[in-house]
Amino acid sequence: MISRSNGILAAAMVGIAFGVAGCAGAPQSAATAESAAQYPLRDFFRNPEKSHFRLSDGGRMLSFMQPVSIDGQPPRMNIYVQALEGSRPVGEPRLLTAESARDISSYAWKGDDTILFQKDFGGDENFHVVAVDVPTGKITDLTPFEGVRAGIEDDLEDDPDHILISHNQREPMVFDVYRYNLRNGTSVRVAENPGNILGWQTDHQGRIRAAIATDGLNSTLLYRDSEEEDFRTLATVDFKTTVSPLFFTFDDRKLYALSNRGRDKIALVIIDPAHPDQEELVFETTEVDLDGAAYSRLRKVLTSAYYQTSTPQQHFFDDSTEKLFARLHSHLPGYEITPQSATRDERKLVVAAWNDRTPGARYIYDVDADSLDKLGDINPWIPEHAMAQVQPVQYTSRDGLTLHGYLTLPPGKPARDLACVVNPHGGPWARDSWGYNPEAQFLANRGFCVLQINFRGSTGYGRAFWEAGFGQWGLRMQDDITDGVNWLVEQGIADPSRIGIYGGSYGGYATLAGITYTPELYAAAVDYVGVSNLLTFMNTVPPYWKPIMPKLYEMVGHPEHDRERLTATSPALNAERIRTPLFIAQGAQDPRVNKAESDQMVEALRQRGIEVEYMVKDNEGHGFHNDENKFEFYEAMERFLTEHLKP
Repeated sequence: MISRSNGILAAAMVGIAFGVAGCAGAPQSAATAESAAQYPLRDFFRNPEKSHFRLSDGGRMLSFMQPVSIDGQPPRMNIYVQALEGSRPVGEPRLLTAESARDISSYAWKGDDTILFQKDFGGDENFHVVAVDVPTGKITDLTPFEGVRAGIEDDLEDDPDHILISHNQREPMVFDVYRYNLRNGTSVRVAENPGNILGWQTDHQGRIRAAIATDGLNSTLLYRDSEEEDFRTLATVDFKTTVSPLFFTFDDRKLYALSNRGRDKIALVIIDPAHPDQEELVFETTEVDLDGAAYSRLRKVLTSAYYQTSTPQQHFFDDSTEKLFARLHSHLPGYEITPQSATRDERKLVVAAWNDRTPGARYIYDVDADSLDKLGDINPWIPEHAMAQVQPVQYTSRDGLTLHGYLTLPPGKPARDLACVVNPHGGPWARDSWGYNPEAQFLANRGFCVLQINFRGSTGYGRAFWEAGFGQWGLRMQDDITDGVNWLVEQGIADPSRIGIYGGSYGGYATLAGITYTPELYAAAVDYVGVSNLLTFMNTVPPYWKPIMPKLYEMVGHPEHDRERLTATSPALNAERIRTPLFIAQGAQDPRVNKAESDQMVEALRQRGIEVEYMVKDNEGHGFHNDENKFEFYEAMERFLTEHLKP
């Protein structure tokens, strides 16, 4: 599915050798025979019976999400609450929300008596912020404005009655910040956007003390000592340079930030407003960018930095946190551990244990007792041991870049002459990561090998690698994918006559570009909410993308100045080259990739007398989220790929 981090241009809005010979000819054991069994499609993609477990601040209540049918409508993920005795749920869970149109995607506690979540309508991404009073069940839409996008800036953990919300009601292109009273729904504007601010940063007291502004191409870090003062400039960098505040130091005088000023890789630094050009290096790795850092609000210490090489990595700054993770790993060997919720005193945690073959289970961990109480499995219908291992791979592009990716091979089959699906990620300024991917596991279970490629322009591998993708949609970025296909063939893994390509968002564009410019490579293609015409796409972005359009013009191309290149690299404008069977799926409410992108691709082919399988869902946006739509899409994709690739 299209995740928030993998959506088209998501990152722009903020700022070998692998050997397989040993697999061939291995005897098939009972375990591999079981792993070769096909599991029901819906079990890969259905909503969990229970998920998103969260602890209230005081630890007296547990919440979770579960699908439930409201008024006879299809089941949607809604929020339940349940009392806790120690670490164990007691009594009957109580249904707290009654959403029937779309799943609730995420939520959070505020204190012990309020839950906050966001909802949009049909996938339009104009989110409302909704508060639920847990004792009474009263639901209040805090931002009931049509066509307005809202989000939580700070939950103001130390203020039981207020939160900070940003929204663009006053001006669609920019977001102001308001302090909302949860008891009566009133609000007061506490920061007005002058028109150039992309993001706000609060200190540990919930005061708006920093911001990121842009003139379209350059970014400026703004700072003030108090909310009564005007902002002043700490640093101005071009858009290719990252200086992104994470949180304030615990005395609220300096900023922890991610920065690649003067370096290729993003590092963790401290910026002192008195000497903003003299960054204090906290931690860096020479291999990859850092993704972020964590801290203990209770103990007021920096705890860890996290990043991804071929697999997830963590660097600890705090002995207590390092020992905590060591204890968790001793309880749950063979799994990655991710804390997902904690009580305010940090003595009880909800932790996720997962790996590449399972989304895993969720537990309550009692720090003092060093005990785990299992809350549930996210996907109990499919056994972990029957799924495929996700194997990091690398190869060299035609112009000498080292490209990293992940290969998922069908269990129980020799890794020779397989039907394969190349799956370029969305973004494009994002990356594929090691972990459980239901699409890759489903395809592997159906006998396909799956190759995911972090082509140039992907994030995480440093500034130079990211910049190498500028202006390269359909060109060198596409060459990297083509080189991955050729690598699969050279390794003997792929049958060259049975290779397909499937992607969503930018991956949908790469799918269309693949069958337009290298049609001989692919026997089938599935485009999911993908761009087809770079000229129309750049002219139909949401209004709140307008402040960053100058840098998007440089990163993708300008519809006027680069018209010749954008025309040449727009699949819908070069559809006469396409001969590969194509299936397209699109959400009608998509605000990022307008439905017209898919419409014109289908029309261009149908005018040539070529029938294209086309699925449109009127109640979806940038990717399908409702179960019945997901099932229909994946069932159609399975039929289509099976027919043309014959795994």
